This record gives sequence, C-alpha cells and structure tokens, in this order.
Amino acid sequence: MEIIQTMIRQYQSDDTDALASIWWSASVLAHPFLSNGFMAQEDENLRNLYLPNAETWVLEQTEKPVGFIALIDAEIGGLFLCPSCHGQGLGKMLVDHAANLKGPLSVEVFERNHIGRRFYDRYGFSETGRYRHEASREITLRMTMPSV
Repeated sequence: MEIIQTMIRQYQSDDTDALASIWWSASVLAHPFLSNGFMAQEDENLRNLYLPNAETWVLEQTEKPVGFIALIDAEIGGLFLCPSCHGQGLGKMLVDHAANLKGPLSVEVFERNHIGRRFYDRYGFSETGRYRHEASREITLRMTMPSV
C-alpha cells in the first residue's frame, strides 16, 4: 500500500499553471452555468490577479499540488481541489488551516454551485446575505463560519 504524503505550503509563482489547471477542472464541474467567456476571463484573473495578490496555500500529495485555498484577510477568495480528490477531507483540511491562521472565515459562493454549498453547509457555515454577482449575473451567497 502506497503512503500518500499530504502537506500544506505557501503558494510560489511556479505553482500557477498547476493551480490554474486545478481551478479549471473543479470550476467546470461546480459551475456548469458560467459562460465560456466568463470562465476565460476568470482564468486570466486567477493567473495575473488573484494568485499573486491573495494569501494562497497549496495542498500537495506526494509533492504534487492537488488543491489550494486563497485568502483575502479572513475571507476565502477561492477553494479548489482536483475533482478526483473530492470527498476525502482535503477541503476541510485547507479550511481548518486557514481558520487556524485567520479565525472565523467568510466566503461567497454561487447559489447554483451545489458542490461548494454542500461543502460549506456541512462545515457549519451559514448564509448571512445574498446579492447578484455583476460579472456573471448569478446570485451569490455570503456565508460565514461559526465563531468558536
């Protein structure tokens, strides 16, 4: 039986292609309602704006990135895992890591992102507001985790 070594480390610029690939495969699965044009613009934003400016933590298994969480202060700007890694507790591991650093977190998630909403609901986040995301025209939920 192979032992899978899992670790969380800080983002480095040479992670960009791997993380963009993870983002794309997870986003296509969770956000089938988003337009191709929106997705292409978000890919560019991820590479040139979000990753370089957020506090990003990379989850590796056997020295290969399989997921990441990007933080802006105590807000989750993005949480993405390779779809093959869903359901293994790795997303919880990333959120636990971020909460240990920042305290209670908040997140915005598309109302139609059933994968993300199910994850945050199970974690214990609760809805605190909603609005229409201007660029995508999608309803977005603001959620916060309970204080400990």
